[in-house]
Amino acid sequence: METNKSNSNSSENGKVRIILAGGGTGGHIFPAIAIANAIRNQRPDAEILFVGAKGKMEMEKVPQAGYNIKGLDIAGFDRSSLFKNISLPFKLIKSFSQVKNIINEFKPDAAVGVGGYSSFPVLKYAQSKGIATFIHESNSFAGKSNMMLGKNATKIFVAGEGMGKFFPAGKIMITGNPVRRAIVNSTATRDESIRSFGLDPNLKTILAVGGSLGARSINEIMAQHVSELESLNLQLIWQTGRATAQRFIERGRPSKNVWVNDFIHDMDKAYAAADVVISRAGAMSVAELCVAKKPVVFVPYPLAAEDHQTVNAKYLVDRDAALMVKDSEVNAKLFGAITRLATDEALQEKLKTNIAKYAVTNADEIIAKEILALL
Repeated sequence: METNKSNSNSSENGKVRIILAGGGTGGHIFPAIAIANAIRNQRPDAEILFVGAKGKMEMEKVPQAGYNIKGLDIAGFDRSSLFKNISLPFKLIKSFSQVKNIINEFKPDAAVGVGGYSSFPVLKYAQSKGIATFIHESNSFAGKSNMMLGKNATKIFVAGEGMGKFFPAGKIMITGNPVRRAIVNSTATRDESIRSFGLDPNLKTILAVGGSLGARSINEIMAQHVSELESLNLQLIWQTGRATAQRFIERGRPSKNVWVNDFIHDMDKAYAAADVVISRAGAMSVAELCVAKKPVVFVPYPLAAEDHQTVNAKYLVDRDAALMVKDSEVNAKLFGAITRLATDEALQEKLKTNIAKYAVTNADEIIAKEILALL
């Protein structure tokens, strides 16, 4: 579908207007905010509006970043309960009506989809109106919604090679994944960062993160072994995520060598404080850890589409840039793997040196420049 040329010329006649759609997890929200910030840096007069799903994380995080957001009444397919999907068609119809009103009122020159429930109706309607649409696909396996939207997209930004099996080859541009500027430009020191979490700079520090929503298997292992850390001269910064957070917070808080909460707001300080990291292997977590140059034990989420988190982790593991423990093996292997890594400085240095080779620090700037050039 061709872009509506009369609409796209508004960037020459006045302010450029761009919608960013998507969310659900930090892995979608923070790259979208990074892209928005890069657009603003290159075009300070740009008017930017986010569209997300009501009740999801973006409705809080986007306003905190200084942007307006409209919420849609939309949800994804719930594989755990077919009963919960009864209202899905009605929500989808309602969301398209909401999108129509948002786009007709805001009159964007472009819509950018970053993944998540709200991306599909926004980009689908924008394409029907001849508005330029851009997709950012962060993972090594494209989501079904993005694959459907890709046929009529103006341009598709991807993290790495091999995405031609999902999208029209001529529309693909390899950019890497946008990492938050606070992490890219971090000047946080290890000791100051550790003290900001109320911990001791003289102890080796483990950072355990399972993504913004949490990782049950990682949390369960940390809960089982948290009392053993002090005798090993180790301390822990533990982001539990929001799912069942209170139980894990109560487990960790009595220990003076543990900082625990459902969310870490200053991830640049968390990375600076960490000597070693336990993490899921979502695309954005991987991108951030490459930039932060951290020795990491990945625990890929086993139910990710096409097992793409294992693919993400294995790419680095095969290059001696990370370690990996399967989710099914965490009980037997994870605590031993992270404590051995925490005491093996030679292995830490090797992993840090190798993971740093895969850091991309300017994906947000490249994506913003490409979007603005085509408007």
